[in-house]
Amino acid sequence: MVAMRGQFRPITVDESKTMMTTQKQIRAAFWATFPNLSRVKIPDYAGTGRMYTTDTRCTFADYVDELQRDGEISEALAHRATL
Repeated sequence: MVAMRGQFRPITVDESKTMMTTQKQIRAAFWATFPNLSRVKIPDYAGTGRMYTTDTRCTFADYVDELQRDGEISEALAHRATL
């Protein structure tokens, strides 16, 4: 609430900026933002699974950090988010 001449009025949230609440939304937004990044999966270091290339993983980490700093995702979701 914001005081205004002795009255209180609710703070309005910028409706053009909605918070993402799921990892699926983050991944969809990431691939829409960076369509030219490689989606090729390579063997992981242990040889038991598959992972994206280093450039893709680093870009995703930077993207998630930026979303959290801008308030578009919660800190908890930023820690959970995986590509």
